[in-house]
Amino acid sequence: MSFAFAVCATLSVAGALGMLLSKRAVHSALFIALTMINLAVLYLQLSAPFLGMVQIIVYTGAVMMLFLFVLMIVGVDSSDSLTETLKGQRIASIVVAVGLGFLLTSSIGSAVISTENSLDATFAGGNVQAIANLMFGKYVLALEVTAALLVTAAVGAMVLAHRERINPKLSQREQQQARFVDYALTGKHPGPLPPSGVYARHNAVDTPALLPDGSIAANSVPAPLQARGSIRDITESDNQRVIDLSEGNVVIERGEDGRN
Repeated sequence: MSFAFAVCATLSVAGALGMLLSKRAVHSALFIALTMINLAVLYLQLSAPFLGMVQIIVYTGAVMMLFLFVLMIVGVDSSDSLTETLKGQRIASIVVAVGLGFLLTSSIGSAVISTENSLDATFAGGNVQAIANLMFGKYVLALEVTAALLVTAAVGAMVLAHRERINPKLSQREQQQARFVDYALTGKHPGPLPPSGVYARHNAVDTPALLPDGSIAANSVPAPLQARGSIRDITESDNQRVIDLSEGNVVIERGEDGRN
């Protein structure tokens, strides 16, 4: 077993453990990418270039998309990128990345150039054809069983996620009546709240809506922005203008094109 193979195998196991033990979804996605890349190198060292390329293009590419989705959904606070929790971690990460890149390049080169333990006889018709012959020939039963297990797992996930309805489904009329009853009991507004930027001088998502009396509708700002405290301040002139508009003290003139 070559040194590069041992290093890549160790990194694959370390990445898998890091994915399981990490508390942040972003870090878990990075650990998955590390594991997938090292598995691709292992496939290349085992003279399976097709599997190696599929591992990088399909699996690692999909994980990178997952990584982007996690960033968009969860978000990263700006303070996380500015605070260096470990002294010198940036320099150490650069050195480790360069060393890992050199190791991966050398291992891929040795796997492509080396002729020891050649599998030319096995791959005489091509790497893809050889894999297809094994999958749909010698191991066709295992392939079908695996496919059945995947279908069973998908159906089981759908069954577990399905909830049996205890109460009958309410009609639209009954839902409206329930909203007004809730409003009478708790004071919860039955209609939709104004979106951010309404009656304000700015249409940004962090600008709270102003009600006709000039007060701020706090729930108009998305909850993540409220938790971070990223709410734009509203000036007194905005409040006064809203009050004037609601009382009819401001005359809105229209131009020749009919616009305000």
